[in-house]
Amino acid sequence: MWRSSNALIGAINFVTFLVSIPILGGGIWLSVRANNTDCLRFLQWPIIIIGVAIMVISLIGFAGACYRLTWLLRVYLFVMLFVILALLCFIVFAYAVTDRGHGQVVMDRAYLEYQLSDYSGWLKDRVSDPGYWVRIRVCIRDSRVCPKLARYVRNSITGLPQPEPAEQFYRRQLSPIESGCCKPPTSCGFTYVNETDWVGQPSPTANDIDCNRWNNPNQQWLCYQCDSCKAGVLASIRHSWRKASVINIVVLVILVIVYVIACAAFRNARRIDNDEPFGESRVSKSRPSRFHL
Repeated sequence: MWRSSNALIGAINFVTFLVSIPILGGGIWLSVRANNTDCLRFLQWPIIIIGVAIMVISLIGFAGACYRLTWLLRVYLFVMLFVILALLCFIVFAYAVTDRGHGQVVMDRAYLEYQLSDYSGWLKDRVSDPGYWVRIRVCIRDSRVCPKLARYVRNSITGLPQPEPAEQFYRRQLSPIESGCCKPPTSCGFTYVNETDWVGQPSPTANDIDCNRWNNPNQQWLCYQCDSCKAGVLASIRHSWRKASVINIVVLVILVIVYVIACAAFRNARRIDNDEPFGESRVSKSRPSRFHL
């Protein structure tokens, strides 16, 4: 019985080790997005730490089960409970800071546009902080997300490549950062030249301060100072976190089930371990002595 409980705890820890892989993978995915698109690099670390912690804890529990080290299994159960609570808190936090915000539908445009006023809370304040936004802005510029928007079509008369026409650009599905940072808001009324070149004066009816922040001559600035760009970053982060949170919720449910089974197996093994000396003593007393003087 002890061996069967031991084998069950070992199998549970193997499952826990496998469960840590998607969590760690989700953290690495967020890290890649932070380096390439989202440009908010501190958000992926909690989930990476949780994934590594689950992986290490599962190895500790596996060692405790193999060598029948009760104290090590106690450590495993205690730390695993702490990690489950930490993962639960992280999921709640992720949903709390990304509960608001969505793109705005614009007439005759396939892409959405983003406004900073649609967002609120800690994450908005973090992104909007001037000192922190400088680093995000540099990251977006260095990722060359805006120059990559360029598409060319062949002129039917000259045969030379030229920027795609405005009607074709308006039908494109732009990412939040592409829409918010690489072009001015549609309400400004600028004239399209190419994906990152819009000319003219703001429309008299435009009341968006981003119209004056749009920097057309300097392709290194574009709308990186715009509130729409900050909103695009927030929308991109929200999309990434919601995807990662789905994986985390599934993993959390599996961890809770595994933890309950591990606690039951550990209690059963402890009960058997406590009963064995008593049973052995009764057997030894019932056996007649082989040596009589």
